[in-house]
Amino acid sequence: MKILVVDDNHNVAETITDYLELEGMTVDCAYHGEAALQLVAQDHFDVIIMDIMMPKLDGINAVKRLREELYCSTPILFLTAKDTLDDKVDAFTAGGDDYLLKPFAMQELCLRIRALANRGPRQDIGKLQFADILLDISTGKATRADTPLKLSRIQTEILKLLLKRAPATISRQEVTEHLWGDEPPSSDALRSHIYALRTALDKGFTDSRLETVHGQGYRLKA
Repeated sequence: MKILVVDDNHNVAETITDYLELEGMTVDCAYHGEAALQLVAQDHFDVIIMDIMMPKLDGINAVKRLREELYCSTPILFLTAKDTLDDKVDAFTAGGDDYLLKPFAMQELCLRIRALANRGPRQDIGKLQFADILLDISTGKATRADTPLKLSRIQTEILKLLLKRAPATISRQEVTEHLWGDEPPSSDALRSHIYALRTALDKGFTDSRLETVHGQGYRLKA
């Protein structure tokens, strides 16, 4: 079992490492969130132990980036001295799977690590869903009611943005900037892509999922 310990306190990280290695685990350490992102991008871990208060990138934002940018499905245990309910809400909302307060017993930490490892990788990371529409971000495959959708790259990007914000309305300007940044095409390309996406989403179905809100933008509706 391979564990990543992320904690800016070298003494804490080394103590955890020594104990887990005696338990037969392989351990790598990172001392801030940025280093953790680099290690996860390069290697596989069975469980990640994450502190919250760290320099460069704190644990909450590190976990958000692990989940949203790297699509990391590794179970994550927050190990921290922050003990308020708001802290715990932030941790689980960011993508954490367990929460253990400092000071802690090494035996309990080990038990929680094994429980998370036995549970295995999370199955919900890298997937966006609203109503009967599902998009696997890592593969780019989209379905509606389990029916595969044939989408272009740009149509997939539009759907991704709509799913992330559903059922909220997204302005035409925001979609344009998301797709083309500061250099939008001179023609009305967005209208064509929205039409093609709506056609793909609704083919074979009686109800439409993609709605144009006059003067406001676009949204997915249940």
